[in-house]
Amino acid sequence: MATTRIMPLHVGKGRTESRAISDIIDYVANPKKTDDGRLITGYACDSRTVDAEFLLAKRQYIAATGRVRGADDVIAYHVRQSFRPGEITPEEANRLGVEFAKRFTKGNHAFVVCTHIDKSHIHNHIIWSSVSLEYDRKFRNFWGSTKAVRQLSDTICIENGLSIVENPKPHGKSYNKWLGDQAKPSHRELLRVAIDNALSQSPANFEELLRLLQESGCEVSKRGKSYRLKLPGWEKAARMDSLGEGYGLDDLQAVLSGKKAHTPRKKIVTQAETQKVNLLVDIQAKLQAGKGAGYARWAKVFNLKQMAQTMNYLSEHNLLEYAVLEEKAAAATAHHNELSAQIKAAEKRMAEIAVLRTHIVNYAKTREVYVDYRKAGYSKKFREEHEEEILLHQAAKNAFDEMGVKKLPKVKELQTEYAKLLEEKKKTYAEYRRSREEMRELLTAKANVDRVLKMEVEQDVEKEKDHGQR
Repeated sequence: MATTRIMPLHVGKGRTESRAISDIIDYVANPKKTDDGRLITGYACDSRTVDAEFLLAKRQYIAATGRVRGADDVIAYHVRQSFRPGEITPEEANRLGVEFAKRFTKGNHAFVVCTHIDKSHIHNHIIWSSVSLEYDRKFRNFWGSTKAVRQLSDTICIENGLSIVENPKPHGKSYNKWLGDQAKPSHRELLRVAIDNALSQSPANFEELLRLLQESGCEVSKRGKSYRLKLPGWEKAARMDSLGEGYGLDDLQAVLSGKKAHTPRKKIVTQAETQKVNLLVDIQAKLQAGKGAGYARWAKVFNLKQMAQTMNYLSEHNLLEYAVLEEKAAAATAHHNELSAQIKAAEKRMAEIAVLRTHIVNYAKTREVYVDYRKAGYSKKFREEHEEEILLHQAAKNAFDEMGVKKLPKVKELQTEYAKLLEEKKKTYAEYRRSREEMRELLTAKANVDRVLKMEVEQDVEKEKDHGQR
């Protein structure tokens, strides 16, 4: 997973505060990008009126503290969060975005998380109000915030079994381009390989080593006492002394004089993941779909490997009897579905609590304004002056009606219930991920066994037909 730096949202020139916050909210909450708004989650705010709530919070902060800034004032903060393609579901990405925002702001700021699915990589847009929930202070960006954002995001990613970007480069490249660059060896890595190849030819001295490098296409130059090397296709030369231990001038001369042995540097390779059981390929169906003989040859080898892997899995888990395999697969599926239902129920109630809490707070904050509005005979002038507060109050009342809330619960009680549900959900989710993997392996193994048994039955039928025709 990759994250970008914190991006402060300023008022800027030529636009109002309302326009500034509305523009960014309209973009991140785009229904086409968020599955018609299904992948939007608000905390301590209603995602439908979040721009108005952020502005109201700022006004209340000014009223409480008397601190006023100009066009450079920060209304909100924005963080993007990207995930490796195919590794996470949109729902999981949204959940992790909410967890990141809560931990980074310590739950002291209202925020909205919008998960976009319009690109090949699922990504979150996280925007939080610069003003705290108590309206007594503002979030201050700090030196090293980029590193802090990445570290917290990576921690959450690792906790949930997702990959992270190792040794990330400074910002400036897109996530996809950065990943693409990681597959290519660097100029210095290629130069070390070129030196290794030249040394393997046992040059008599340093001058002959340089000659072998030049014959391999490497440009060699000297500036002062420093040698510089450059391979074809690279713009800048690299100093020999910058290639690391074992490749500097003194190191190479010591090797050539026989004083020390040269040990080629080995690039660190990430340990391969444990092989998983994959579904067998339906070769006949692929051939009918237009695949050629080359694909058929590859698919036969692939199927042989997968059946061997399937048999290893069945042996390791004592599932060689089909009835036992069938029973285990059914039990794993039922357990996984049960955990999934528990998580969905908890998420639904947590979402209800978040919305209800937000509306209760907004209702209380805007009640006096709405009473004055009613006393003013619903004056148009009064509404224009207090439109944000009135809209929030009306939204709260409508929400209470929709939820069937007759008596408003205490915010503290809602927070306690939310914290309890969140803790239970975390525990359940760890088991959910484990059960999902177990179910996938069992169902894949069973599907492969079913396919082999079906093929054997079809072959027996063909043999009987041939025998009958004879």
